[in-house]
Amino acid sequence: MKRSPLRIFAAACIVVIGLCIISAIVVKGWDRRSLTSGDFIQYWAAEQQLVHGANPYDPNELLRLESAEGLEGGVLKISISPPVAYDLALPLGLIGAKLGLLLWMLVLAACAATSIRILGILFGRQASQLHIYCYLFPPLMACFLVGQLGIFLLLGLVLFLCWRESRPFLAGAVLFPYAMKPHLLAPFAIVLLLWVVYRKSYRILAGFSVTLLANCALTLCIDRQIWSQYRQAVHTMDIVNIYVPSLSQELRRLIDSSAIWIQFLPEAAGCIWAIWYFWTRRARWNWMDHGMILLIISVAVAPYAWLTDEALLLPALLAGLYQAVDLRRSLLPLILIVAVAQIEIFNVVRVNSPYYLWTVPAYLAWYLYATGRIGARSGQARSDAAIGG
Repeated sequence: MKRSPLRIFAAACIVVIGLCIISAIVVKGWDRRSLTSGDFIQYWAAEQQLVHGANPYDPNELLRLESAEGLEGGVLKISISPPVAYDLALPLGLIGAKLGLLLWMLVLAACAATSIRILGILFGRQASQLHIYCYLFPPLMACFLVGQLGIFLLLGLVLFLCWRESRPFLAGAVLFPYAMKPHLLAPFAIVLLLWVVYRKSYRILAGFSVTLLANCALTLCIDRQIWSQYRQAVHTMDIVNIYVPSLSQELRRLIDSSAIWIQFLPEAAGCIWAIWYFWTRRARWNWMDHGMILLIISVAVAPYAWLTDEALLLPALLAGLYQAVDLRRSLLPLILIVAVAQIEIFNVVRVNSPYYLWTVPAYLAWYLYATGRIGARSGQARSDAAIGG
């Protein structure tokens, strides 16, 4: 039945009014601790500095701004993201912290909802209700709790998967957020580049390059010294020695904590494997199938990866969920993984805790099991779905 424009307008008004009422209630209930307990405050303070022509990496000024908003203990929260990250949140420099946090959370919610909706379409499961459970994905919930950027990475990946064939220039442009964390998906990026060359889909590369150059130009127009300020901050903070719960860093700690290069060995091995994996399947490469296991392994071997970065693994987990249902495989392993991770998150286990080292290996094991790549009921199924197949 066709809906009249008046009914659509009335429904939209009701939704907007409801959101305004809920937002007003939420903002009124926020106290000074609410503004500074997560990572939002570091983005807000950096954007305030940048917009007003100051150094976004200046620890003294950042601490002054954060303390004025209620930061306690004098422990600075500072973002060591490269300058290309700042255009994503530039409007935060024009508004107050409380309004900024509200808008930040609304944007994160909108990005998450859009990603989940598009994934349902990509997997051809629009009528299924299983995608609703995506909101329980622990890394996604962690992003909301601490106000982190992982949801932007997820949206960029999902839009790439959606537009890679129909709108290649836009598909490349939406991958721009990964310039913030180039180490996070190195094997995935190498395969993408090989795929672009093999398919001669250079508009994807053009879209990414144009967007990145435009971003750098805008940032330099605001602060011509920002790259030198960033290098000084990286040197001062000694970020290579900041503990991150990643398997690569644990390997370095076990062998020789002073040898930073050890931390990059798993990623190097992952890149070599990724080249072989793509090249042996180049004629039949499918991002919605082959790309999912590549995605998980890329995060697993990353030299630095936080729990919130794992939000971009949602497409792979959802792919596994749908295939498990089709193959009539038990969902109990996924339920247990999600439940344990949620217990950790809601018991305020900090995101830099080693208790999160198990999550990515668990997601990989789930995906292999759910898709029949391990534990298949027959030798034929095991052969057809093997990692090398």
